[in-house]
Amino acid sequence: MELTIYNIKGEKTNRTISLDDTVFGIDPNDHAIYLDTKQYLANQRQGTHSSKEKSTVSGSTRKLKKQKGTGGARAGSIKSPLLRGGARVFGPQPRDYSFKLNKKLKQLARLSALTYKARENSIVVIEDFEFEKPKTKLFIEMLSNLQLSEKKTLMVLGESNNTLYLSSRNLKRTKVIRACDLNTYEILKANSLIILESSVSEIEKTFAN
Repeated sequence: MELTIYNIKGEKTNRTISLDDTVFGIDPNDHAIYLDTKQYLANQRQGTHSSKEKSTVSGSTRKLKKQKGTGGARAGSIKSPLLRGGARVFGPQPRDYSFKLNKKLKQLARLSALTYKARENSIVVIEDFEFEKPKTKLFIEMLSNLQLSEKKTLMVLGESNNTLYLSSRNLKRTKVIRACDLNTYEILKANSLIILESSVSEIEKTFAN
């Protein structure tokens, strides 16, 4: 797949870049995408939710009334789940939501997500650039020039770039990530991928079979 390379002014250059079909042109697997996304979201959960059971609720264990002869239902202590301020029945307890997935399945999911973006023409390749200092205004101008200011964008870098990261940190619809940190959820969440020219080879090296 051939893509035109743009500059940060949104202008087409005279150069093109070829995307590897083993990374951007596979037969996508929707179930692998589902599992990888499910695992990613599960890993974000803290699992610290907790409710008090009968043994942990503060209160007397004295029997409220005699067992028989009142004409009403039997009643235990004030900690009964049937009473206000009592325990909760089968309430949530702290737990770990994470689960394991095979590396090959996760790789298949990410290749499938990249393939979908390529099919949708949602990948923009721009030539490498650098800001002299962190400046959100310059980053916004670049997105506007690429006509992506109103879309959720994911910029993929070959290596860490603190200047670009700080320039985009305050933008709600934009995220900057390294090629080695790409995941299925972030790829599919974005409307468009902005990939630096030097990052294409890093992505292909990271995800190639």
